[in-house]
Amino acid sequence: MVAYSLDPDISRARTLPNTFYHDESLIRAMRRSIFARSWQLIGDIRDVATPNSAFPTIILDGYVNEPVLITRDSSDRLHCLSNVCTHRGAIVQEASCQAQILRCPYHGRKFALDGKFQAMPGFAEAKNFPTAADNLPQIPFGIFLHRLIFASLAPIATFETVFKDIIQRIGFLPLHEFRHSSELSRDYMVRAHWALYCENYLEGLHIPFVHQSLTKSLNLNDYSYEEFEFGTLQIGIANSDDYVFDIPPSSPDYGKHIAAYYYWIFPNLMLNFYPWGLSINVVKPLKTDLTRVSYSTYVWKDDLMEQGAGAGYDRVEREDEMIVESVMRGMRSNLYKNGRYSPEHERGVYHFHSLLMSSLQADIHS
Repeated sequence: MVAYSLDPDISRARTLPNTFYHDESLIRAMRRSIFARSWQLIGDIRDVATPNSAFPTIILDGYVNEPVLITRDSSDRLHCLSNVCTHRGAIVQEASCQAQILRCPYHGRKFALDGKFQAMPGFAEAKNFPTAADNLPQIPFGIFLHRLIFASLAPIATFETVFKDIIQRIGFLPLHEFRHSSELSRDYMVRAHWALYCENYLEGLHIPFVHQSLTKSLNLNDYSYEEFEFGTLQIGIANSDDYVFDIPPSSPDYGKHIAAYYYWIFPNLMLNFYPWGLSINVVKPLKTDLTRVSYSTYVWKDDLMEQGAGAGYDRVEREDEMIVESVMRGMRSNLYKNGRYSPEHERGVYHFHSLLMSSLQADIHS
């Protein structure tokens, strides 16, 4: 695996070289060093709304591919468990259910809803059995704004550390009132490296050139960027007083005509808050030149769906796809190596690259 580095001064730094986006060994290394250590969206609290419920899911399906199980036990406590039986590795629970216990379909091993081993036939003569190793492993998890469930196999930082800036900033939004819309949620296949998709998201410099409809809604002279430890925030100010957030006096944004909060959380999560609700983008690497972007839509105010900066986001997505795929083709050029960062507009891209490099370097030296 080739080592990459960045100049610590963005005003002098050059962007990552084109070889970065074709390095198959990097895609494999990132699975362990970056994605297994990040917080990934795995479900909604309503997936396990009642006691004695279990919801199987996968951490970053198609890439990390870790089977997990969200449960709510009879005492109303939530758990996130491995969904792989500690006997011979079968999947314990294939579908959502209401149950008092979990039973592996292969040999009948039983677990409590908190993952603790309970019983198994055929082990009467086994010595030093059972032990803690026979329990389903517990997986760290956190709940965002009382609604969205995230998990991490080996978190680089606590859930509170990663998400605290967002919770403090937009905690006034009643996410528990948002309604998930399956008809407005979908996957997009992008023929480009996953990092190029994130880079495009992290700067507004391209908006007037790529998104004509969005340009009409946003005042790009007031478009702003903020960075925090594991992410960035872009704030879109509306061109008019229509279709903006009703921001409380307790917020640092009180008095501003904000049309959108665009949050990116390292490495692959985008939370787009609009006056009508929330669009979540999860960027999923598949190959060096293929990415799946999963959109989940949560609607708060239906009447605002086609108004302001949040209107027509399917069109905006397709415009982003077009330009990102164009960049991927350019990365195959024999004449292009890398470029420069705009210190005014591409600090988010630089921050992303810095986090990538530090994570990869930590993995190399571990």
